[in-house]
Amino acid sequence: MTQTTQKVPKTELDARMAKFRAAMDKAYPDWELCVLAGDINQYYLTGALVEGALFIPRGGQAELWARRGYDRAVLESEFPNIRRMSGFREAAAAFGSLPAAVYLDMGQATMEWYGLLSRHMGFQNVFPVDAVCLQVRAVKSDYELAIMRRAGGTIDRLFTESVPALLREGISEAELGAEFFALCVKNGYHGLSRFMMRADTVLGSFCFGESALYPAVFNGASGIKGLCPAAPVLGSGDAKLKRGELVYIDLAFGMEGYNTDKTVIFSLGAQPEYVKEAHAHCLELERAAAAMLRPGVRPSDIYKAVLEKVRPELREGFMGAPGRTVPFLGHGIGLYVDEYPVLAKGFDAPLECGMTLAVEPKVGIPGVGMVGSENVYLVTGDGGVSLTGAQREICEL
Repeated sequence: MTQTTQKVPKTELDARMAKFRAAMDKAYPDWELCVLAGDINQYYLTGALVEGALFIPRGGQAELWARRGYDRAVLESEFPNIRRMSGFREAAAAFGSLPAAVYLDMGQATMEWYGLLSRHMGFQNVFPVDAVCLQVRAVKSDYELAIMRRAGGTIDRLFTESVPALLREGISEAELGAEFFALCVKNGYHGLSRFMMRADTVLGSFCFGESALYPAVFNGASGIKGLCPAAPVLGSGDAKLKRGELVYIDLAFGMEGYNTDKTVIFSLGAQPEYVKEAHAHCLELERAAAAMLRPGVRPSDIYKAVLEKVRPELREGFMGAPGRTVPFLGHGIGLYVDEYPVLAKGFDAPLECGMTLAVEPKVGIPGVGMVGSENVYLVTGDGGVSLTGAQREICEL
């Protein structure tokens, strides 16, 4: 089993904290205290996952207060200021005089968490810092990119070397997902796929034929029936692979917290020309979008330009099943699968070098399933550079 987990270096944590403080100064010149509830926001800045809160005073040292997970955080993190607490009363008392306004990642805080915090801190005003957190995480460091490149190269290799050997008539979607999950873990997969939109998934989607057009419970182009209504993950145990069916595999493979996203289409037998042509058109759209992934380009402009290139006969099923399409072409990716920015209308802030985005043009074809592709690209001055290997034609077995 490949295992490369390591502590996030202190130099990396220091650089992230400095970047976050600078972004806060720009967004909120008068800020005095920021309190972060989200586990990923805490992990990004401290290298630890705890139940608690990260307190960042403008003029003092940041402190991670842990109600649960203190001992583990001390073992696993290079962050120097980790405190144990039984409740927020202790943290509030340690800070003494508190400002009237506090800045919170409100999209990550539950009402219960907020109630406990506000009861003991007594602040009068709250301002959201979710957008600041997203923008800071969007531009990746060399340390982060090295992990994502390793993850992307691994999943590309596993798609090429391992999936064809697993596909056979009669295997169920769930069996395929379970067998491939085991291979991924043996090759360094960190075991889960985190989504900011609070979707639960294990590795990704394994769909045969029209299963990929099943109604989804998340904001994505494809659907998935899954194991049962209470657990729409991996794939269905009832869907068995038949000769001539498409095999749609969309995986969020990650290492050491950082996700990559790749979709490859297989087929047990040959596909009609119109299916292969629709897939090839998706590859053309992906290349067009990737070429525009340059600093200064607006994500909304990429979305508009690619949307205009979609063939008229494919527009009804572009980015989903006809009648259930999604209004985006791709998304930022990192510690969450669905990060900022999004290739969609309304995302007008220009791209920056170092951002990473998954580009995923797909088309749902009734009676057939889903075709299309997805790869993760790094924004550079020369356009997007794939971190997940090459595009794939439909792999007919």
